[in-house]
Amino acid sequence: MPEQWTMIGLHTPTLEVRDHHGRRYRVGEQPRELTGRSRAAMLWACWLPMLLVGTMQYAFGAAMPGLLAAGHELPVLCWTLAGWTVLQAGAGFPAALLRRHGRVGPRTLLVVGGALCALGITSLGHGVTTGYWLLGGTGAGLVYAACTSTAEKWFPEGSAARVGVVTGAFAYGATPFVLALSLAPGHVEAGLTAFAPVLLVAVAGCALVVADPPRHWWPAHVDHRDWARSNPPAAREFSATEALRTAALPVMAACLFCAAAVSLFDAAFLALLAAPLSPVAAIAVFVATNGAGRAVAIPVTRKLGRRRTLRWVVTVQAVGQLLLLAGIAQASAGWLLAGATVAGIGGGAFYPLFAALARECFGQRRSTEVHGLVYSAKAVSGVVGIGLGWAALATWGPSVALGLSAVLSLTSAVLCGRLRRPGFPRTLPTGRP
Repeated sequence: MPEQWTMIGLHTPTLEVRDHHGRRYRVGEQPRELTGRSRAAMLWACWLPMLLVGTMQYAFGAAMPGLLAAGHELPVLCWTLAGWTVLQAGAGFPAALLRRHGRVGPRTLLVVGGALCALGITSLGHGVTTGYWLLGGTGAGLVYAACTSTAEKWFPEGSAARVGVVTGAFAYGATPFVLALSLAPGHVEAGLTAFAPVLLVAVAGCALVVADPPRHWWPAHVDHRDWARSNPPAAREFSATEALRTAALPVMAACLFCAAAVSLFDAAFLALLAAPLSPVAAIAVFVATNGAGRAVAIPVTRKLGRRRTLRWVVTVQAVGQLLLLAGIAQASAGWLLAGATVAGIGGGAFYPLFAALARECFGQRRSTEVHGLVYSAKAVSGVVGIGLGWAALATWGPSVALGLSAVLSLTSAVLCGRLRRPGFPRTLPTGRP
């Protein structure tokens, strides 16, 4: 590896290294020298905003009975959550572009995103659904982009696992809110109005902590040579435009679209589907396992590989739909809770896997914006899984709706089998004539 010593500031010697693939490593600076805080503090400052903002998606289903009692109409609420999802997912790619060009830092994104989320929650607390999806969805997307990209930069040697921890909080953080909303459905609007300033203060406080490391920064205690040998790069570094021209990115986006549509359908309607049985337990188990699945998905890939793990995850999600169907058909709380558990595990674990696959297939330099493109498929999933999902549920009933969800999950599993890293041959030569 070619090496060159430079001096940062007055006292810190920093080694600039390139490996034989051309990847750069800036070694020598400790996190406390750069920011006065540890990497763990940065991770938790990204974790807490995600835990709070994720309630806007994953606690919405539990809030529906109370909102219906307050006078809202069910179709309006369904399309409100669908619109929120469109803007939350759609904000990722523009935010990634601004981050790459240095136009905006994580602090600005967190402050603006937290303020928009608080305004959106307050709007819904006062009966205005438009503010929730328009302001809240955009704000949640900015917070999501800031937290995931910052965690990735501070943990370059294990970014997929740390992003899994942060995105896991986006789901399981809603569990106590689900329980609270279910126990006091008559006070949903008052609870939303009280929760908004708490979210704003907490997110703004975390914004004071977070900061980006220098470009190509690498933790001094991690041997970059060993890491480079065990982590082969993509065929080359792809820009977002170049990634769009490959066959891999559309396949990846189609996989995420199918899987996310099912996960969003479950998150939105599980409380309604389980209403005659145990809706509180079902939705609580679903959001808790959804978040836990994100946190454990990356460690599993060390045994199975990322693409194989992804196929198993979306297949598990399909099984969860069938178990939910069995629970509803037989009026069995046991089968219903089993289905919520399995659907939750499968419905969350695929999100960090797509982030890891974006780096594996298209390189690390622009992985944030490339993953932003892939993640944008969730916007279409919101329309299909929530908006059209409600239409299917109202027209044909839960049996057909859950059956279609299982088919979508299995379609995602089939598409995963067609995913190939661009620039590499499909098979290796045998060496025989």
